[in-house]
Amino acid sequence: MKITEENFIVQIQQKNEDALGFVIQQYGWIIKTVAKKHLQQQPELTDECINDVLLAVWQHIASFDRSKSSFENWLAGVSRYKAIDCKRKYLKRIKEEPLNTAEETADATNSLRRLEEEINEEMREMLACLNKQDRGIFERMFWKGESVKEISASMGMKETAVYNHVSRGKKKLRKYLTEIGRGSSL
Repeated sequence: MKITEENFIVQIQQKNEDALGFVIQQYGWIIKTVAKKHLQQQPELTDECINDVLLAVWQHIASFDRSKSSFENWLAGVSRYKAIDCKRKYLKRIKEEPLNTAEETADATNSLRRLEEEINEEMREMLACLNKQDRGIFERMFWKGESVKEISASMGMKETAVYNHVSRGKKKLRKYLTEIGRGSSL
């Protein structure tokens, strides 16, 4: 079967590898542009990011909804999230690597600080549509890795209330990101 603009999404859903090849040919520039933009300080991560995006498209094509955004916008959103994920993985790897000299330690510390600032800024941009309380819950749960139990105890809320805030927050984020044309993979 010939893969075309009209059938490539259905073909990906049916796990036709040729359809993924079509995405690479027709839309690869979007993935590469977004990856390079967000990973300009870590260009060595670009290939890993591109591969992660293609895997996400392959595994999560069912979350694409033509009525909410174009495939290009959805793909750009997936690419952005994967670039942020690559930065976070890179940051974690760097923190775990042993350093040999004081100079390496200073360089690594400066790089880590810049990378953390970049990631924090991107997270703030994405969470800007949430109110202060929801933003705090999202940061603590998804950025700092705190449990619902820890968040509920420190905020004086029931665990079910935290789950409700997360659920409503995800809906707000999906709507906001779709409206600004970044698609959604939440």
